Amino acid sequence: MPTYMDVHSGFVGVSAEDFQAAHEADLAIQDEEGARYERAWLDPETGTAFCLITGPSREAVLRVHERAGHPADELYELAVEV
Repeated sequence: MPTYMDVHSGFVGVSAEDFQAAHEADLAIQDEEGARYERAWLDPETGTAFCLITGPSREAVLRVHERAGHPADELYELAVEV
């Protein structure tokens, strides 16, 4: 299954608790799209967030975030790992 990294903006000033809640919203629906949201990182000063995901397709991965209320600005398939 492909692995993806996405990038979000707009999380300026978000607390760790709020970021955890956003991640948990993804986890609550990930199975419906066949995706697995592995990890998430946040830089609260710039409001940039990153998520590591495995999923059946770009569309499925993007749908999870859209349905959870925080769509990704960018999504990259990580095809090469060393």
